[in-house]
Amino acid sequence: MAKDVIVLGAGIVGVSVALHLQQRGWSVVLVDRRAPGEETSFGNAGLIEASSVVPYSFPRDWPTVLRFARNGSTALRYDIRSLPSYARWLARFWWESAPDRLQAASRDMLPLIGRCVAEHDAFIDRAGLRDLVRPTGWLEAYREAASFEREALDAKRIAATHGLHVAILDDAALRSTEASLAGGYAGAIHWTDPRSVSDPGALTKGYARLFEREGGTIARGDAATLEALANGWRVRTDAGVIEAGAAVVALGAWSDVVLRPLGYRVPLMAKRGYHMHYESAAQAPLLRPVVDIEGGYVVAPMRRGLRLTTGVELASRERPANPVQLDLAERAARPVFGLGRRLDEKPWVGLRPCTPDMRPVIGAGHRHAGLWFAFGHAHHGLTLGPVTGRLLAEMMSGETPFTDVAPYRAARF
Repeated sequence: MAKDVIVLGAGIVGVSVALHLQQRGWSVVLVDRRAPGEETSFGNAGLIEASSVVPYSFPRDWPTVLRFARNGSTALRYDIRSLPSYARWLARFWWESAPDRLQAASRDMLPLIGRCVAEHDAFIDRAGLRDLVRPTGWLEAYREAASFEREALDAKRIAATHGLHVAILDDAALRSTEASLAGGYAGAIHWTDPRSVSDPGALTKGYARLFEREGGTIARGDAATLEALANGWRVRTDAGVIEAGAAVVALGAWSDVVLRPLGYRVPLMAKRGYHMHYESAAQAPLLRPVVDIEGGYVVAPMRRGLRLTTGVELASRERPANPVQLDLAERAARPVFGLGRRLDEKPWVGLRPCTPDMRPVIGAGHRHAGLWFAFGHAHHGLTLGPVTGRLLAEMMSGETPFTDVAPYRAARF
C-alpha cells in the first residue's frame, strides 16, 4: 500500500494531523496498535481549555515543594523506584518554571491556546458531534479563602490581558451556579470561554470517522516497525506493509519508541493520571467540570456519570498502577460532589506526554527528510489536537504557518 504520509498514533493529535493533511489533498494512512481515541485521548477530564494561557509549572514556593515531597498529596504523588529516571527531567522542569521562563512559555503557547476552540468547532461541525460539547466553561474551586481572593485577582488580570471571560463566585454564588455541590468551598473562578466534552474518547472516534468518510485509511500496526527508506518510510500493519514519502510521529507518551532508535533525544516523560466514573447521589446534576485546586483533582459530568480524574503521578510506564491517589481524591470529593457507587471495574490509568519546557514538539525531524513530529502536549492534548494538526499540515504543505514554529522545534533540545 502506497500513501503520501503515514501518521503514527490515532489519539486526538494524530487524528487531527491526519484530517488537516487530508483536507490539503494528502493521501493519509493513520496507524495505531489500538482503535482511535483509546489511550490518553479517552481518559482525560474533557476540557477544551481556552483559558489555560499559563502552562502547568513546577511549584517554586518551598511549602508546596515540601508538601509534595512527603508524597501524601492528591495533586502529586511519585513512585520512589521511578524517581531516578525523572531526576534530570524534573531539574530542567524546575529551571524552566522560573517566572521569566514561565512567562516566555506562556507567550509561546498563546497562539495555540487562542485558536483551540475555533479549530475544534470546525471539526465538530463537519463530523456532526455538537451533542458532545457544552459551552459551559469550567470552575476552579478553592477551599481556602486567602487562596481564592489572591487567585481571583490574578484571574481578572489574565482575563483582561487576553480577552477572556471570567466570573468570580463567592460561596453563595457558587452554590447558585452549581446546586449539586454540598459546600466546602470559599469560592470559585468560573472561566466561561472553555468548552467541556461529555465523552472525549467518542469525540476522537468521531473525528476518525470523519477522516474515513472523506477517504482516509486507518490500519492497526506497531509504530516500532517504522523504518527509513531511500526516499520515504515504511511500517508494518495488519493490512500489510505501508510505504509513504513522509511519516508523522504523534504517539504521545510512546513517541520515544520511534525517536530513540532514530537518534533523537527529546526529554519526554509521562505524568500518569487516573479516572473513575460514579453514579451521582447529589440533589441536582453537575453542569460543568470543577477543579478542586487544593485537592488536585477534577470532577466532570460525562455520559457515563461523574468522572473523577486525578492530579499527577510520576511513575515509569512499566510500573504497576497504584490506586492510592484516586482513593484519596475520592474520599475528599465524595461528600462534596455526591459521588455514588463506582461504575468502572477498575481505575483507568493514562499517560500525559510532557516536555520540561512546557511546549509540545511540532515540526520536522532535523535528522531525517520526511519525518515530522506532533507530541508532548502534556495536560492539553485534547485542547490542542486540532490546532496542532493545522500547524503541522501548514508546515508540511509549504504554506505560511499561522504562527512562528521555532518554539516547538525538536532541535531545541
